[in-house]
Amino acid sequence: MSLKAQIDAYNVQKEAKLPADVLALMDTTNEELIAQHIKGNALQIGAKVENFSLVNHNGESIELNDLLNKGPVIVSFYRGSWCPYCNLELKALNDYLAQFKTQSAQLIAISPQLPDETLSTKQKNELDFDVLSDVCNKVAEQFGLLFTLDERIQALYTQFGIDFEHYYGDKSFKLPLPATYVINQEGVITYAFLNEDYTLRAEPIDIMAALESEQN
Repeated sequence: MSLKAQIDAYNVQKEAKLPADVLALMDTTNEELIAQHIKGNALQIGAKVENFSLVNHNGESIELNDLLNKGPVIVSFYRGSWCPYCNLELKALNDYLAQFKTQSAQLIAISPQLPDETLSTKQKNELDFDVLSDVCNKVAEQFGLLFTLDERIQALYTQFGIDFEHYYGDKSFKLPLPATYVINQEGVITYAFLNEDYTLRAEPIDIMAALESEQN
């Protein structure tokens, strides 16, 4: 099943479970975020990515340049383990990991979650790749993905029991746009999927196609 089909199935469940006014608020604030065109300021295909280093779920320092020495790198920015769309995406990427490796590709996922929550994300989703902790969103900002959650959504998520200070160590309510990149060994972006609509995610099969095209 494609990732889109999984997301569509989740959306049906969400619409059946949540009150109409909550769904309407989610739709309204999502449309307003899309209208901001944040992705227009983010890194795109052809951009050179500066080296960065982040701590993974085991507390180990992972450096982009070290990964690029082994092959192309797939970078997936996600919001947090509380986000069902992010969990669906991470699992879908994990299912494709063996295929990515046929192209010598390394896969990493990045969120502003604290290291303990990053470890929880890896364990909960049974992920076989490095999950990195970008506390304070420094790398997300480097990629131009950073935005602040609408105050109405902040209040709604708080009602849902999502404690941002617990996950991120602060209450800035700053998050990265969900985004997926392929970076070649020269450090140049060859594939980019990013959208202000958090319900839309990159299909692993499209990432795979981008990796294969690099070899041709």
